Amino acid sequence: MRIATWNVNSIRARVDRVASWLERADVDVLAVQETKCRDDQFPDMPFVGLGYEVAHVGFSQWNGVAVVSRVGLDDVQVGFPGQPGWGEPVEAEARAIGATCGGVRVWSLYVPNGRSLDDPHLAYKLDWLAHLRDAGSTWLADDPQAQVVLAGDWNVAPRDEDVWDPAKFAHSTHVSPPERAAFQAVVDAGYADVVRPYTEGQFTYWDYTQLRFPRKEGMRIDFALASPALAARVTGAEIVREERKGKGASDHAPVVIEIA
Repeated sequence: MRIATWNVNSIRARVDRVASWLERADVDVLAVQETKCRDDQFPDMPFVGLGYEVAHVGFSQWNGVAVVSRVGLDDVQVGFPGQPGWGEPVEAEARAIGATCGGVRVWSLYVPNGRSLDDPHLAYKLDWLAHLRDAGSTWLADDPQAQVVLAGDWNVAPRDEDVWDPAKFAHSTHVSPPERAAFQAVVDAGYADVVRPYTEGQFTYWDYTQLRFPRKEGMRIDFALASPALAARVTGAEIVREERKGKGASDHAPVVIEIA
C-alpha cells in the first residue's frame, strides 16, 4: 500500500494536478490539507472517476482536510477527541479527519500555524498538539497493535536541519523549543517519523516568495508519524520534490510512505 500526504494549498485550484499525480504515482490513500473550501465545494468527481472515495471537512475558504482512498473509506471521524477550537465563539476548525483505509487508520492533520511567538495562536497550536498527543496515546493504550498514521502539515520543523538556515528562524514559530517539544511528545507517545530515515536532508515546503524553491531554501514540516505496528511495515518513503515545480504548484510537495 502507498499512503501519501499533501498540503495542496487549495484543492479547487489544483484538482487536475492532484488527480493526475495520484494516477501516475499509484497512490492508494492521500491525506489532503488546506483544501480551502466547504464540503459542497470539494471537486470530488475527478477522484471518483479514478476509483477513489473522498471524505472531506471544510467550513470556509480557510483550512480544510480530506482523506482520498481507493482501498476503502470506513469509520470517518471529523476531529480527534478533545480537539481544541479557535475563535469567538470557540469552535473546532476543519483541521483533522480520520478514516480506516485498507486496515490502516489514516489521519489527515493540518496543525495550526502559530503565526508568531507572541500571538495567541501559538498557545492554541501547542494546546492542539497536546490534545493530539493525548488522543494518540489513548489509541495505542486501547490497542497496542493499532495501525495508525498521523499524516499532514505539522507546521513544525523538529530539527535545525529541517530549515534552510536556522539563523533566519531564530525568533520565529515552527522551530521554537515549545513547538519542537510538542512534536516530540507525539513521537514519545509511540508514533515514529517513518519518512526521515529515507529522506535525510530533504525539505517538504518552499515559500513562494524570494525564489525559495530554486534556491533550495525550504523547510521540512510535513510528516507521516506511524504507530509501532504500522511503522514495522514501512519499507520506504519519499518526498516528491518534482511536484513543487511548474506553474500552479502548491508550496508543499507530496510525502509518500510504502507499506508492506
